[in-house]
Amino acid sequence: MTATAPALGLSLLGGDPDHTALIADGTRLDYAELRDRVMRRRDELGDVRRLVMIAAGNAVEPIVTYLAALEGGHPVLLVSGDDDEAARAHRASLIARFDPDVVAHDGVSGWTLDERRAGSRHEFHPDLAVLSSTSGSTGSPKLVRLSAENVRSNAAAIAEYLQLTPADRAATTLPLQYCYGLSVVNSHLLTGASLLLTERSVADEEFWRRARTHAVTSFAGVPYTFELLEARGFDGRDLPSLRYLTQAGGRMAPDAVRRFAHLGRERGFELFVMYGQTEATARMAYLPPDLAMTHAGAIGRPVPGGAFRIDAADGAESGELVYEGPNVMMGYAHGPEDFRLGRTVTELRTGDVARLRTDGLYEIVGRMNRFVKVFGLRLDLDRVEHLLADEGIEVRAASADERLLLFATSPRAADRARERAAALTGVPARVIGAHAVTEFPRTSNGKRDYAALVRFAAHERSPAALRPTDPAVVTAETVRDLYATLLGEPDAGIDDTFAGLGGDSLSYVELSLRLEEMVGALPRDWPTRTPRELAASASPPQQPVTNTESDAAPAGAAATSVMRPWRRRFSWTRLETPVVLRAAAIFVIVATHADLFALKGGAHLLLAVAGYNLARFQLAPAPGTARLRRLGRSAAQLAVPAVLWIGAVALVTGQYAPTTVALLNNFVPGDGRWNEQWQFWFLEAMLWSFAGAAALFAVRRIERLERRAPFGFALVALAVALTARFAITGPTAEYVERYSAPVVLWLVVLGWLVARADTTARRIVVSVVAVAATFGFFGEPWREAIVAGGILALVWVRAIPLPRLAVPLVVTVAGASLFVYLTHWQVYPPFEQSAPWLGTLLSFVVGVIAYRLYVSAGAGAAAGWAWLRRATAPVSLRLRRA
Repeated sequence: MTATAPALGLSLLGGDPDHTALIADGTRLDYAELRDRVMRRRDELGDVRRLVMIAAGNAVEPIVTYLAALEGGHPVLLVSGDDDEAARAHRASLIARFDPDVVAHDGVSGWTLDERRAGSRHEFHPDLAVLSSTSGSTGSPKLVRLSAENVRSNAAAIAEYLQLTPADRAATTLPLQYCYGLSVVNSHLLTGASLLLTERSVADEEFWRRARTHAVTSFAGVPYTFELLEARGFDGRDLPSLRYLTQAGGRMAPDAVRRFAHLGRERGFELFVMYGQTEATARMAYLPPDLAMTHAGAIGRPVPGGAFRIDAADGAESGELVYEGPNVMMGYAHGPEDFRLGRTVTELRTGDVARLRTDGLYEIVGRMNRFVKVFGLRLDLDRVEHLLADEGIEVRAASADERLLLFATSPRAADRARERAAALTGVPARVIGAHAVTEFPRTSNGKRDYAALVRFAAHERSPAALRPTDPAVVTAETVRDLYATLLGEPDAGIDDTFAGLGGDSLSYVELSLRLEEMVGALPRDWPTRTPRELAASASPPQQPVTNTESDAAPAGAAATSVMRPWRRRFSWTRLETPVVLRAAAIFVIVATHADLFALKGGAHLLLAVAGYNLARFQLAPAPGTARLRRLGRSAAQLAVPAVLWIGAVALVTGQYAPTTVALLNNFVPGDGRWNEQWQFWFLEAMLWSFAGAAALFAVRRIERLERRAPFGFALVALAVALTARFAITGPTAEYVERYSAPVVLWLVVLGWLVARADTTARRIVVSVVAVAATFGFFGEPWREAIVAGGILALVWVRAIPLPRLAVPLVVTVAGASLFVYLTHWQVYPPFEQSAPWLGTLLSFVVGVIAYRLYVSAGAGAAAGWAWLRRATAPVSLRLRRA
C-alpha cells in the first residue's frame, strides 16, 4: 500500500513560459516546453507511487525525470550516471539494498525507463520526496530521507540569500546527484532562472567558451574546484556576465577565500562561502560576500528560516553545532522498510565543533570525531592543525595506535611541526610521528583524506595493494603507477597529468604506447587528462574470438579466451600519429642525406610535429611559472646533448665553429650558401622557439590572454610568424633562408595551432592555412606535398594502424630521433657512395645507442641525487597521492 504525496515537480518551476529554463548541447528548453516534458514523463511513470532511481548527469533527460517523479509523488533516488567501475558498483549496491521499482538511465537507444515491476513492493510515507546518499556514510550504505518541504524550503532559502532572479544563469559544475549540485538546480528553477547543463570541468577550455557564449552568471565549486581555477589562470579570464561564485563541500583555506573575494572585487563578482550537509537538504549557513575578505575563517550565519545553537560543556567556548530548520531531513533509511517512517529527527547534530564569535558569525573549529586520546591527553586534531598554522606550519593531523601523526609537505616542516606540537600540546615528541608528503591527499569529492594519510604512515599504501587482481581492470592507480614508472615521478598522483608532471616529447612516445595498450584509444588531449579521467574512459578489454578446437575453453570455464602470443605478434595495432610522423620523418632525413633515396621535407615536417608537442606538453595549462619551468627543462634536454656531441666532434675534428657548438649559427652573418655549419639548423630552430615562447609567456598579461583564447592566440601567432617569413624571403625561400629560425618559425607555430584545433570547424581552418602556407615555400612541389601531407595527417588522423611487430622499432626510432639527427652527420659519409643502405642503418644504430647511453647516464645521476636527498633527510617519506 502506498500513500499519496504532495506534487512537487511543477511547483519548482517558477519561470515564465517563454523564458529559457535549460540549455544543453543542441537543446534549449523554455519553461513551457520543460513543463510539457515533465508532465509527459509523469504520465509514463504512472499513478502508483514507486521508487525511481535516476542515474543522473547534467543533461535534460535526468532533470525532466527528476521533476516528473516529484510531480507524480514518486520518491527519487539520485545516483551517479558515470560509466566507470566505481559508479557501476555503487549503483549495483544501492539496487541490491533498496530495490528501486524503476531505474532511469541513459541506454543504448537513448534515455530509458527500466521498469523492474509494474507497481511497487514498498510502502512510502506521504511526505517522502527524495532519497540521497550522504558522503559521510561508512559501512552499509544509508540514505537521507528528504521531504517535499525540505527540498522546497531549502531552495527558497538559497534563492533568497543569493538574490536569484530570472536573469541568472548557472553552469552545472557539480554532479546532479550531489546535494550541492542538486540545490543549484532547485534554487534556479524555483526562481525562474536558467541552467547551462554541462559535464565539462572548469579546467576545460570548452567550458569557458560555452560560459561566455551563454552569458553564465554563476557557478558552484568545492575547494578543489577553486584550486583548479587558480591553476588554470582564472584570474585572467574574461567572463563579464559573472555575478557570483559559491563554495561549499568542505572548508576552503582562508587565504584562498580572501584571494577570490579580492579578485571578485576587482572583476565585479561576489563570493559566497557556504556550509551544509546532505542531512540539511543542502545548505545551513552562508557568509555574506562583503565579509569574505575580513571574516574568511567563518561559516557565517544561518540560512533564512534556520537557526544554530552550540551544545558546549559548562564554561566551554565551543561545542557541537546543532541546526534547526524546515530543511532538516526526516531521518535516515538503512533499508526499504524505513521508507514508510515519518520524521524521526527534529534537529541536526552536525558532528562539527563550532563557536559563536563576538561578531555574531559562526566558525567551525573541529569535528567531534577528531577528538582523540594521545599519551593520556585528549586532543582536538583540528585545533592542533590551527595552532601549527598560526606558527606558519601547514600540517594535517591524524592519530593511530595512541600516537599523534603529523604530515607536512617538506622534511624540515615535518620536523618543526613535531617540535612545536610537543611544546604546544604537552605530548612527548617520542609519540608524535612526523612525515613529509608530496601533497595532502583528497577524497573524490575534494575533502581531506585523513584515512589515506594514516594508511601511508602505517606503510600500507604500497603500489601492489592498489593494483586490481584482474589485469584487465584499469584503475586510476594503475595508470598513476605507469606515470610514476615511466616519468621517474614516484610521487605522481591520480589527479596529476602527463604535462603537469613535466612530460615531454621523449617520454611521450613510450608512455602513449603503454597507455593505449592499457586504456584503449587515447583522446587527443590525453597529456592534460589525469589518471582518474583516463581510467574512467578506458575501453573494455577486447576478448578475441577463437576459431580452433584447441583454443576452446574447458567445460565450465568462463566464456573468454586469451589471444595466443604468436597471434598477438602478427596482429595490428594503432600508434599515435605524432609518434609515427617522428619516426618516418627522421628516416626520410637520414636516408636522403645518405643518398639511399631523395625525399626532402622531413626536417620541416618535424618542426611542425615539434610545435604540436610544444603546445600539448610545455604549454599545457599550469599554475604559476610551471610553463616557464617546462620550457626551460625542454630547452635543456635539447641543448645539453647537442652541445656535448657537437662540442666533442669539434674538439676531435675541428669541423664545427664555436657558434655552431653553441647553437648560435642564426646570429652569424653568412653568404647565404649552405655549409656544414648549418647541419644543426633544425635544433637551433627548436631551441630558439622554446626561448621565444618562454620570453612571450614570461609576460603575465600575454599568458592570461593565451589561457582565455588558446586557439585564437595561436592563430594570431601564426599570422605574425608568416608575416616575418614573407618579409624576409618573399613567397619562396631559397638556400639557407629555408633553414634560418625566423623563416621556419611558422612551421613550429602551425604545429602549435594544430594542437589547439579542438573542433571540426577549426581543423578545417587549420588545414586550409597549412596547405596555403606550405605550397610555394620551397618551390618544389614534392617537398611541399610531403610537409603539407604530414601536417594534414597530424590534423585529421589521430592514430595510424601498424603491424604490432613494427611498433617497438617505430617507438625506438621516434624516441631516439634527436640523437639520430645529432650523430648521423658523422656516421653515413664513409658509406654514401658505396653502400648508402649501410650508412643509413648504422646512423640509426649509433643514434639509438647514444640515446640509450644518455638516458642511462641521466637515470644514474637522478638516482644518485635521490640517494643523497634521502641520506640528508631521513624523515622524508613520499606519499603516493590519492
